[in-house]
Amino acid sequence: MEKGRAGRDMDLVLSGGNRIPAAEIVELASRSGGPGGQHVNTSSTRVTLRWNLRDSRGIKAEVRDRLIARLRPRLSKDGTLIVHADRHRSRTRNRESARERLRDLVEHALYQEPPRRPTGPTRASKLRRLDSKRHRGKVKSQRRIARDDTD
Repeated sequence: MEKGRAGRDMDLVLSGGNRIPAAEIVELASRSGGPGGQHVNTSSTRVTLRWNLRDSRGIKAEVRDRLIARLRPRLSKDGTLIVHADRHRSRTRNRESARERLRDLVEHALYQEPPRRPTGPTRASKLRRLDSKRHRGKVKSQRRIARDDTD
């Protein structure tokens, strides 16, 4: 298994001005199953990226806490997020795929729903409701037996 750093690649840029420094991403290459024929038995094309979220200095503390909370099931005990890629035959394409998957995971965990602004019923909907109530009242009053008050 080959071990190296992803320092030669650029940082992973995230939304909101956040980024994962390339120096914090550890890249490992190992032998992969899947397509490749006899070539697959001799080359290390599977790429594993490891990013220690707890020790990361590239993101703000409040962002780190939110990521740890949302990615908890995917983190190892020491707070490392691990991503594997072995779909392609070449290590370069697997590296790109793994970096994209890491970025997507973190982006998805960072996303916050915009707060809902409560709205009231519109004037037209209030009028429709009152008209409906009036109509139902008329229908019910017409079902009543008419009484003679002249007794």
